[in-house]
Amino acid sequence: MARIPYIEAHDHPELASKIRSERGGKVSHLYSMLLNSPPVAAGWLHFLTAVRQHTKLPGIYRELVILQVAVINNAQYEYKSHVPHALAEGLTQQQADALANWRKSDAYDERMRAVLAYGDAMTREVEVPDSVFAGVRAIFDDRELMELTATIAAYNLVSRFLIALRVGS
Repeated sequence: MARIPYIEAHDHPELASKIRSERGGKVSHLYSMLLNSPPVAAGWLHFLTAVRQHTKLPGIYRELVILQVAVINNAQYEYKSHVPHALAEGLTQQQADALANWRKSDAYDERMRAVLAYGDAMTREVEVPDSVFAGVRAIFDDRELMELTATIAAYNLVSRFLIALRVGS
C-alpha cells in the first residue's frame, strides 16, 4: 500500500490534462502520487518526457537501461510499466527476462553488453571505471552518451521514488 495518498486527477485538471497528453491518455499511479506536489509533478513530467521522447539515443538502449535499473533496484512497478515499451523498441522478452544475470546470458550483443556494464556501474557503484566508460564511448556520440547517462540517472531517481513511497503496491 502506498505510504501517502494518491491525488485524484480532477484535483489538478490542467496538469492532469498535460500528463494525459504526454503519457498515453492516462494518469498513472506514479503521476497520481506526484500530484501531491504540483510543481514537482510538472517538473518531473517535463524532464522525463524529454528523456523518454525527445532524445537521439536509440529507444532499444533507453528501454534496456530503464529495465536494468528497475531490476537492480527491485522496482517492480517500473519494470512492469516499461516491458511493453522495451518490446515495442525491439528488445526481446528473453532479453528483458535475463537482466538479473545479464553477464552470464547470451541474449545480448556486444553493444548491449557495453550499455549494461555502464548502467550496472552507474547504479551499483556510481563511479564508472574508465574501461566501462570506454565501452560506451566507442558506441555513442557525445549527445547519445549524455542521453544514456541522463536516462540511467533519471530512472534511478524514478525507482527510488517508487520504492520509498510504495507506489503501485
